[in-house]
Amino acid sequence: MTQWARFPAQSTAGKADALMLTIMLITADDVQFVSVVTPSITRNAADEIESTYKSVATSFFARPALVLTYVPFMPAHSGDEYVEILSHASYGAPCFGTIATDDTETFENCYSIFNGEHFRDKMVMTLIYGNFKPKFFIANISEDKISDKGAIITKSRGHIIMEVNNRPVADFFEDMGLAEAIKTRYAMLSLPFLMDYNDGTPKVSKVFVSLTPENYALCAGAMPVGNSIHIAVNEKADILYTSGCAMDKISEFSENAAGLLIYSCFSRSLSMGSDCFAEIELVNSKANSLPLLMSYSGGEICPTINIQDKSINRFHNNAFIACLF
Repeated sequence: MTQWARFPAQSTAGKADALMLTIMLITADDVQFVSVVTPSITRNAADEIESTYKSVATSFFARPALVLTYVPFMPAHSGDEYVEILSHASYGAPCFGTIATDDTETFENCYSIFNGEHFRDKMVMTLIYGNFKPKFFIANISEDKISDKGAIITKSRGHIIMEVNNRPVADFFEDMGLAEAIKTRYAMLSLPFLMDYNDGTPKVSKVFVSLTPENYALCAGAMPVGNSIHIAVNEKADILYTSGCAMDKISEFSENAAGLLIYSCFSRSLSMGSDCFAEIELVNSKANSLPLLMSYSGGEICPTINIQDKSINRFHNNAFIACLF
């Protein structure tokens, strides 16, 4: 993996680069946009996010058609926490957005931006009301890249897995032949979990971040007891295949669309190796002149659908998410 490959690449108007400013302007006569920034969410994320949301949402008689959500990477919180808070506050309004990333190993220079100011500890939201009908698309890992040998989380704390199948999680890695591999950062990012919520929704990817001093698995997302997990493999060819399939699906609905907003997990870009713009170039080649903005993400917020066709907001890792509008 090269240093260059770790830059958070972006793309718009068919151009891609690691160090560029990309802006998408969304406007409509029959749509109302309300943007707001929270106070610091360092200490009490739930109260600050919910009260900030309600401070603007209570002026409307319906829930928003979409909540765009942006927050810097903060080790004290997981993306699942943000999604749960916003889903509760908005009565299940669809949420789409990202956790900011950067080119440092610890993501220490990530910021949210609002009205000319930047923040390390605040969430920015845009509530969209009116004639706005977004469609959501998610690409993940192909089924044949997912291990058949799964496990049930039997003890966890937030985003830390302690035990699976009533045994230490370290034993699970040993059984899978991964005891040595997971000691390197690149291997951790290339071996995500696929988690099944057992509620009829598609499996959601969660990246394994590190081992704790107690040999617990620290993950980039909540890992509730009772959910099943499967180890998967990130490969360049599969990432390009799944992203390409998503773009082909998007093209079926894009005839009257105005724009496309895409976030892809930075772990997908790492699997591109030296060809770090391969996924972005594929997206641009399939966009058919549709205005789009794409950037790499430190965690993806996007609704998924269960077997009753009910939309459920989820926090993803290692995913390609798109909002067509």
